[in-house]
Amino acid sequence: MIGLEYQFMQNAFIAAILVSIACGVVGTYIVIKRIVSLSGGISHAAFGGIGLGYFLGINPVITAIPFSIIAAFLMGVTTRKVKISEDTAIGILWSVGMSLGIIFISLTPGYASDLFNYLFGNILTVTRTDLWMMLILDLVIISNVLLFNREFTAISFDEEFSQVIGVPVNFFYLLLLMLVALSVVILIKVVGIILVIALLTIPAVTAKQFTFKIPQMMILSSIIGIIFTLTGLWLSYTLDTSSGATIVIILAIFFIITYLSRTKI
Repeated sequence: MIGLEYQFMQNAFIAAILVSIACGVVGTYIVIKRIVSLSGGISHAAFGGIGLGYFLGINPVITAIPFSIIAAFLMGVTTRKVKISEDTAIGILWSVGMSLGIIFISLTPGYASDLFNYLFGNILTVTRTDLWMMLILDLVIISNVLLFNREFTAISFDEEFSQVIGVPVNFFYLLLLMLVALSVVILIKVVGIILVIALLTIPAVTAKQFTFKIPQMMILSSIIGIIFTLTGLWLSYTLDTSSGATIVIILAIFFIITYLSRTKI
């Protein structure tokens, strides 16, 4: 690939692989369980953690981890326990998280010059520290899925039946949302908070056109993510365009092509 002699391109190449694995695994559950809007709420609420990082003067991605997990927990509990609609709960927590981020940043002295990288992503700015963080979070996600794949699969298809056979549905539902939160943190530097949901859903929904078996869907989704994230990275480097937006557009075009070919319109 052009530019691989540069350190930032090597980092971007490795980051593309790591985020695609997380998206392929967690995105499969998001698509099957149809919690796309809830995942979008978690990703936008994570902006509160980004703002807190600026305010405290530390790496915003580090503060986004506990903030995203707390947001995921609150969204999970609110949508299950509070007598308001799921859309309403998501909308409230989504806007509260964004608002907290804006307030933290406005209280921080100076100008947040790299704020756009967290909003819209820039895979070319990924550092070695970011890569280690992505690798650790990837391992956490994969180990949880390997341990509890049966439970996650059960609640993704039928919660009532899962409850009958003894699966603690609420616990695994909250655990799944926390894995979504970790995936959001991994993706922030690559496509940004605004576009996170695209990378979590498009590879998985594309893979779903070819298989309904969860393990195969995860593997195919990860492969699709790796191929087209690297393609988007190469195009953005060649055309001098935003990397996050280019990756999403490339993925969307591939989804449309496969959808039209599969439905024979």
